[in-house]
Amino acid sequence: MSDKRTDYISWDEYFMGVAKLASMRSKDPSTQVGACIVDKDNYILSVGYNGFPIGCDDEDFPWARAGGMLDTKYAFVAHAELNAILNSKEGNLAGSTVYVTLFPCNECTKALIQKRVAKVVYFDDKYHDTDASKAARKMLDAAGVIYEQYKPSGRKAEINL
Repeated sequence: MSDKRTDYISWDEYFMGVAKLASMRSKDPSTQVGACIVDKDNYILSVGYNGFPIGCDDEDFPWARAGGMLDTKYAFVAHAELNAILNSKEGNLAGSTVYVTLFPCNECTKALIQKRVAKVVYFDDKYHDTDASKAARKMLDAAGVIYEQYKPSGRKAEINL
């Protein structure tokens, strides 16, 4: 008879939790996104969040969502998935799964496909009907990458830092 705990979190809960925790590092005032890449053996390969590249001081670059290209964040912010890919010490991501708090855009999808990521598990899909999301799904389907929305367990996790 085993006395082990039975209320431990699942792998999906754990990795999505890591992605959500990573999103809390983002300084973006409107959208915080986190990503966690894991291999087939459930080892974390990398983590990322949306923000400016190293050396680009977030006091010197815009966080605005509206205005000309150089007056908004869109020309400068690296998305969570791309940061996770670039932050990985492991060059080979083939067969891995990315857990991400927001469905990937078309640009991040290209990078995930090129790195041979096999599966995307996403939490939110608030841009589902945009052209960027439609393009992403079309590429994922064509490349045979599995994508599925995370099914929240309803469990609450609290971390005192």
